[in-house]
Amino acid sequence: MKCETLEVWKLACALCSDVYLGMKECKDYGFKDQITRSGLSVASNIAEGVERESDRENWRFLDIAQASTAELKTQIYIGMKIGYVTRETGVKWVKECDRIHMMIRSLKRSFRV
Repeated sequence: MKCETLEVWKLACALCSDVYLGMKECKDYGFKDQITRSGLSVASNIAEGVERESDRENWRFLDIAQASTAELKTQIYIGMKIGYVTRETGVKWVKECDRIHMMIRSLKRSFRV
C-alpha cells in the first residue's frame, strides 16, 4: 500500500502544511518548532507505517501517528489560549486532528497484531 493513495495521509499532509503556514509569523521559535514538528510527525508516521513490511511495524508507526494527533491538538489549544493561533483557525485544526485520529484508528484495524 502506498501512502500517496491514502486519504488520511493526504489530509495529514494538508494539515501539516496549514500549520506551517499558520505559524509562519510566530516569533516564539520554541513553540513554532514544537507545533510544526507534531504536525509533521502525523503525516510522516502514517507514511512510514504503511510502507513497513510487517503488520506489527505498520501498527506501531500508525500508533505513533495517532498519538501525534493528540500532541498537535494539545499544542493548538495552548496556541489558542496564548494568542498564537486564532480561535477560528484552531477550531478548524482541532477538527482535522479528530478526523485524522479516527481515520488512523480505522486503518490500524486492518493490520493483524
